[in-house]
Amino acid sequence: MKQQLALPALVPATQRAERRDGVVRGDLEQVFRAAYPRVVAVAARVLGSRTEAEDVAQEVFLTFGRSAVPAGEASGWLSVAAAHTALNHLRTGRRRASREEAAGASHSPVSPDVAETVLASEERRRVRAALARLPRKQAVALVLRHSGLSYAEVAAALDLSPGSVGTTVRRAESALRKELGHASSL
Repeated sequence: MKQQLALPALVPATQRAERRDGVVRGDLEQVFRAAYPRVVAVAARVLGSRTEAEDVAQEVFLTFGRSAVPAGEASGWLSVAAAHTALNHLRTGRRRASREEAAGASHSPVSPDVAETVLASEERRRVRAALARLPRKQAVALVLRHSGLSYAEVAAALDLSPGSVGTTVRRAESALRKELGHASSL
């Protein structure tokens, strides 16, 4: 008999994660409840949208539910998976946005308050696009560190020595600044 978990409506019953052997992870609900806020926070840091971050979290937990990742390693694994999945969504979204832009958006007169909002939104889009162009390990390290993970947690999640996390993050920040400078000169 299959064990059914009482997961929230976020994961429909027909899509509950099952491993290949057909058994639902016994620890899925416990890991989900403990790690969901962090997974959403990491994805939201990349995407800038809680709604999109929740979609990413659902994908990540479905994948985790099918995995053999030990529960003790779940936190780091889930954080890295959230960053990777969110970066993939960024890349997909950027392609979609350029297609929509090519299709033609109407431009109407803009009031100063709306203009400021648009400029701030454009700046966030530029940062996310630049982040998506960084080497994967740098982008993930930067996102995890700026999502509140400690150096030790980032090191464990990315299989780095704790001493190299600071260097990796600084290089990522430098590369991000360079990407932003390159993008603005286009």
